[in-house]
Amino acid sequence: MRRMRIYLDTSVISHLDAPDTPEKMQDTIALWNALAKETFLDESVVEVVISRVVLQEIADCPDPKRSFMVNELRRIKREIISKTEEATILAEKYITHGVLSRKHFNDLLHIALASLNRCNIVASWNFKHFVNFKTMDDVNAVHLIEGYEPIRIASPSMILGELGL
Repeated sequence: MRRMRIYLDTSVISHLDAPDTPEKMQDTIALWNALAKETFLDESVVEVVISRVVLQEIADCPDPKRSFMVNELRRIKREIISKTEEATILAEKYITHGVLSRKHFNDLLHIALASLNRCNIVASWNFKHFVNFKTMDDVNAVHLIEGYEPIRIASPSMILGELGL
């Protein structure tokens, strides 16, 4: 199996405790448990990446949700990446090319950070702004114009299928 670098946006971590959407919560927990298994990660199948933008969004959540998410993050090996000027510029290019509006800058910043840090997939439950054909096509069109690698955007359910879990 090909090694994957998966960038987790905040919605994935949030859905570890989302009883109002039990199907999403169930798939998120299944993915999380797979990511938490040492042997799974040691087999070099998946590398998990989150950003300081995700950490800030978690910090902005009220307790007890914030504490729950922080504790869950401790269960998985992950690389933490920082916001860069290059990521900000790429997010601005997404806006210029009409991927999403400026109102969704942080959403675009997640995609830019994942792209610039060699992630293959952005994992998200945000179907409105992330996990849809228009966003994926538009992001990858910008990548083609700007010389970046294509990236996939997928829900945890899709990733479970890809990993055969």
